[in-house]
Amino acid sequence: MKKIILASAALALLASCGQPKSDMDKYIDGLMGKMTLEQKIGQLNLHSAGGFISALEVKEDDANVKLLRAGQLGGIYGSGNVEYLRQLQAIALESGAGIPLICGLDVIHGHETVMPVPLALSTSWDMDLIEKATRVAAREASASGVNWVFSPMVDICRDARWGRIVEGAGEDPYLGGEIAKAYVYGYQGHDDAFDKDEVLTCVKHYALYGAAEAGRDYNTVNLGRQEILNGYMRPYQQAAYAGAGSYMSSFNEFEGVPATMNSYLMDELLRQAWGFDGFIVSDATAVVEEVAHGIGDLQEVSARSLKAGLDMDMNSDGFIGTLQKSLDEGKVSVKDIDRACRRILEAKYKLGLFEDPYRYLDPQRAAAEVYTEANKAVAREVARDCQVLLKNNGILPLSKNARIAVVGPLADDASAMAGTWSMSRHAGESVTILQGIRDAAPKVTYAKGSNLFLDKAMEETVLYGLMRSFRPDMPIPPVHTTANAALIAQAVSLARQSDVVVACVGETQNMNGEGASRSDISIPDAQAELLRALKATGKPVVVVLTTGRPLTLTWEDANMDAILCTWSQGTEAGHAIADVLFGDANPSGKLTTTFPMSVGQLPLYYNHKNTGRPHPDYAPYRKFTSCYMDVVNGPLYPFGYGLSYTDFEYSDVELSAASMPINGKVTASVTVRNTGQRDGKETVQLYIHDIYSTSTRPVKELRGFKKIELKAGESRKVDFELSAEDLKYYDHELQYVCEPGDFEIMIGPNSRDTKAAVLTVTE
Repeated sequence: MKKIILASAALALLASCGQPKSDMDKYIDGLMGKMTLEQKIGQLNLHSAGGFISALEVKEDDANVKLLRAGQLGGIYGSGNVEYLRQLQAIALESGAGIPLICGLDVIHGHETVMPVPLALSTSWDMDLIEKATRVAAREASASGVNWVFSPMVDICRDARWGRIVEGAGEDPYLGGEIAKAYVYGYQGHDDAFDKDEVLTCVKHYALYGAAEAGRDYNTVNLGRQEILNGYMRPYQQAAYAGAGSYMSSFNEFEGVPATMNSYLMDELLRQAWGFDGFIVSDATAVVEEVAHGIGDLQEVSARSLKAGLDMDMNSDGFIGTLQKSLDEGKVSVKDIDRACRRILEAKYKLGLFEDPYRYLDPQRAAAEVYTEANKAVAREVARDCQVLLKNNGILPLSKNARIAVVGPLADDASAMAGTWSMSRHAGESVTILQGIRDAAPKVTYAKGSNLFLDKAMEETVLYGLMRSFRPDMPIPPVHTTANAALIAQAVSLARQSDVVVACVGETQNMNGEGASRSDISIPDAQAELLRALKATGKPVVVVLTTGRPLTLTWEDANMDAILCTWSQGTEAGHAIADVLFGDANPSGKLTTTFPMSVGQLPLYYNHKNTGRPHPDYAPYRKFTSCYMDVVNGPLYPFGYGLSYTDFEYSDVELSAASMPINGKVTASVTVRNTGQRDGKETVQLYIHDIYSTSTRPVKELRGFKKIELKAGESRKVDFELSAEDLKYYDHELQYVCEPGDFEIMIGPNSRDTKAAVLTVTE
C-alpha cells in the first residue's frame, strides 16, 4: 500500500509542476480571492431543507434563509421541489459572495418513479440494467431541481441483522465494485462533462459502515487493514475510478478513529492511493456525533475532521460555529479552509452552476420528465429481473385460469412495494401484488390473512415509529382491529375454495433500512401462524416474500411449495411480480447475500476463510471441529443462488493452459446448456481459491461473471480470460500481489455448486 500511495503522490506532484491552469482553476482562484473567510467557511456548511422533503414555501424567519443571507450555507438537501429550490437559489445569488447552492437528495432507488431497492437491483447481476435504472433516476432528479444524489451506497455487509443491508449490493467486494461503477455511470455518465440530466454522485458510507458489530446500526467496526483492503474496500475504490464526484463519511469508527476524522481512509486511501479529487461530506450530524465517541468537544472534532480531509459538514454546524476560533488558536490553517472550499466550488463549477445557476431548476422539465409512462415501463422491465426464485416444486409458473387465493398482510400494501428510503410522492401508488395478480388473472380472491406481528405494540412501532420520532404527538391509527385468529380463518376459508394460494409475507417498509436492525430475522410470528394454517389445508402454497434482507426460511423451505423472493420492487412491483408468477418472465435473479439457516450463524458469507480444523458445510456435528451442535455450518441458500423455470447444465471447466507465467493470460471455459423447455437467463460465475499463499485466503472469491440468455435446448461456451490481476490480493505487508503457485478455478451457477480445474502460476 505504501508503494501505491507514494507512486500516486509522485504522479500528482509531477502533473502539478509547470502545468498551465485550467479555466476552472482560474475562475475559482478569482472567486476565492474576493471571498471573505466567513464566506469560505459558509461553503462548507450543508443543511436539510425546512420540513425535509415537504418544504414548499420559503419564509424569511427560516433558519436556512438566515444562513443563506449571511453567506453561511453552501448546499441544501432534502427537497425535490423546483419552485422552492428556485427561491433558495435566488437568495443565495443575491447574498454573500453570490455563490449558487448545490442541491442534494436521497435518491436511493429511483426518484419519483421507484425502482427496486438496491439489494434487489443487485440480484439482477446485470450492469447495463442497473445503469439503465439509475439513468432514469438521474433524469427525474435533475428535472426536480436536484443536482447531487446521496447514492450509491456500496457498503459490504455480511450480517443480515443490519437494516441497511437493503441499500447495498450484498456481501461480495468484486460484484459490489462492478455495481458501484454502474451506478456512477448511470448518474454521471461516462465522461467528465455534466449534461443537465446528469447529477453528481455521493458514494456512501465511507467507510466500512456495513461491518457494524452485531448488525446494530451506527455501531463500532473492528477490522484490520489487510481484511478491509481484501474484503470491503473495492466498491469504494471502483466508484472513485469511475469518476464519482463526492463521498459521504460514515458514522462508525475505524482503528479507534471515527471515519469522519479518519485521515487514513479519507486522505491516504481515497485521495492519494485512488486519486479521488472530489469532495467529502459528512453523514447527517456525524461531526457532532464524534463528541459522543469521546474524541473532544465540537470545536475539537470539527478541527480534526477538517484537517483529516472532510470538506462539508452536514447538519452539525461545527464548521461554521467553531472553525474561526480554531483558526485563531492555530488548530486549523487558512490553507485547510481554502482546500475544502475549493473542492466544493469545483463541484459546483463542474455541474455548470456558475454558468447557469438555474440549469437544474426548469419547471417545464419537472412537468414533462418525471413519473412518466416510459419511466414506469423501465421500472417494470428492471423489476422482472430482480426476483430470486428460491424454491419451486413445479407449481410455478401459475395458470392464469386457476382459482387463486391471494392472502397475507403485504398483498395489498403499496408502501411495502415502494420499500425503504422511497422519497417519492407517488410511493403510495405503487402497484401492489394483489393488483398485479388481478390485472393478469380473472379468478382471484383476497384476504388479509394476518397482522404483521402478534404483539400490538411491536406493530405500532414498526408502522408508525419513524413518523413518531419526528412528531411525538402524532396520533396512532388503530392496529389489530381484527384478531389474528379471525384473519387466519378468513384466509383458510378462501384457500379451501381455491386451486392455489399466493401468500404475501415478510417485511414491510419500516422493518429494514436505517435504524431497523433486527435480532430475529425470521418471518414475524403472526405471519408464520398464517403459513402454518395454510399448510394444513393441503392446498399448494406459493410464498411471495417481500423483504429488504435475507431471512431465516428453514421451515418455509421445507413446507411451502414455492418461494419467490421479490424484495421491494417499486412503482411497478405488482405487475412485475405477476409477470414472473405467471411465466410471462422467467426468473433470473441470483442472490448477492447468503441466506442463513439460523440467525445464530451470523455473520455468514460465502468468501470466509478456512480454519485449522475445518468442517464441511453440510456435514453433521463432530466434536473438536469448527461447527455447531444444533445446525450445520452451511447456509440455506448460498451466495449466487437462484432458480429458473428452466434448467441449465454445466460442463467441466477447461483451461486453455494448465500453467500461466505471471505476466501471461489463460482462458477458463465452460459450456452451458439450457436443458429445459423454456428460454431463460443464467448468470455464470467464476471463483478462485489460492491453495497456498503467504497469508490465509478465503475458500472462494468471485472474480468474474457473465449473464447469458439461452433458448430452450441451446448451448453456449462461456469464456473468462484470466491474468495475474484477477489473482491478486493484499498480503500481510499490504502489497497488492499475485503469488506464484496453484489456484483452483471454479465455475458454476452459484458459490456452492461449482466445478473446478487447477491453474499453476509460474514466475
